Amino acid sequence: MKLKPVSPEKLIKVLEKLGYNSVRQKGSHLIMENSETKKITVIPMHNRDVGKGLLRQIIKEIGIEREEFLKLLYES
Repeated sequence: MKLKPVSPEKLIKVLEKLGYNSVRQKGSHLIMENSETKKITVIPMHNRDVGKGLLRQIIKEIGIEREEFLKLLYES
C-alpha cells in the first residue's frame, strides 16, 4: 500500500498508539516523545495534510516499518 498525505490529527493518534505523548508545542509544531524509548518527533500543525516525504521521515525517525504504520493508521 502506498503512503498518502495524512492529517496531523490522524498522525497524532497513530503516534499515541505507539506510546508517544505531547511534550510541548512551539508555534505550529507539536513535539511528541515516547516515554520508553525517549525518541522525539515533530508534527507540523498547519492547516493541511502532512505530505508523503515528511511522513516517510517521521516513520524512519520513530523506527517502525511502513506497513505497521499504515496498519495503525487505517484501523483508527
